[in-house]
Amino acid sequence: MTYDVLAVSKPGCHIFSGCGFPAPGAEIFQFDAIFTFTIGSLEFNVSKVTVLLLLAVVLILGFFGYAFRKPKLVPRGAQSVGEIGYIFIRDGIVKETIGKGGEKFVPFLFTFFFMVWLLNFWGIVPGAQLPVTSIFAIPVAFAVIVYVVWVPLGIYTQGPIGFFKNIMFPPGVPKAMYVLLTPIELISNLVVRPFTHAVRLFANMFAGHLLLATFSVAAFYLLSFTVVGFIGTAASFTMTVLLTAFEAFIQALQAYIFTLLAAVYIGSALHAEH
Repeated sequence: MTYDVLAVSKPGCHIFSGCGFPAPGAEIFQFDAIFTFTIGSLEFNVSKVTVLLLLAVVLILGFFGYAFRKPKLVPRGAQSVGEIGYIFIRDGIVKETIGKGGEKFVPFLFTFFFMVWLLNFWGIVPGAQLPVTSIFAIPVAFAVIVYVVWVPLGIYTQGPIGFFKNIMFPPGVPKAMYVLLTPIELISNLVVRPFTHAVRLFANMFAGHLLLATFSVAAFYLLSFTVVGFIGTAASFTMTVLLTAFEAFIQALQAYIFTLLAAVYIGSALHAEH
C-alpha cells in the first residue's frame, strides 16, 4: 500500500469538513509488489523499493562507465565530474582516515558513497519520492557488507589473537578495569558498532521523509478560501520547500558519514593503533 498525499486535496476532506488530519505514518514506507516471480520454491516480490535500488545501480554504472570509457589526460565533462568524486573519496576520506594501505579500498568506499547518496536522493526526486535507505533492510545490508570486510580484514592483518586483543583490551587502562571494560568493548565493537552504523543512516532518512510527507499533506489539508487556510497552506508549502533543500544536504551528509565510518572501521582493522 502506498500513501497518496494528493488524496487529502479532494473535496470533503479538509480542515473545516470535520475530517481529521490524515497524518502520514509507517504506511508511507509500505509498498505492494509490482510483480512477483518464483525460483524453485522461493517467491520474490519486486516493489517500488526494488526498482529504485536497481535503477540507482544502473545510473551509477552508466554514468561512471560513460565518464571513463575513453579517459583523457586533461579531463572534461563527465570525466571531470567522475574524477572530482574519486579524488574527494580518496583524499578526503581514505587518505585522511585509513592512511597507509588504504588506497586499495578507494573503489569500495567510492561505490558506497555514491550508492548511498543516490538512494537517499530518491527521496526528493518527483515521481520517486522515497529515500530507499529509509527501508531498514537496506542500511542493514550495507552495514553487514562493511562488517564482513573489516572484521576478517582485521583478523587477517593482525592475527586472530591480536585483533581481538586490540578491541578488547585498549592500552593505557588499569588492569583491574579490564574486568568491566573488556566485555563492554567486545559488545561495542562487534555488535553495537554495526548496529549504529545502519540505524544512523536509516533513522535520518526515515525521519526526514516522514517530516516532508507531513508538511506536504498539511499544505493540501489546510487549503481553503479562508485566512486560516491561506496562511496555513502557505506556511506548510514554504516549510516543505525549505525542508526539501535541507533534506538534500542531509542526504549527502549521511552518505559521507556512512562512508567515513566504513573507512574508520577498515582503518582500525589495518592499523591497530586506530
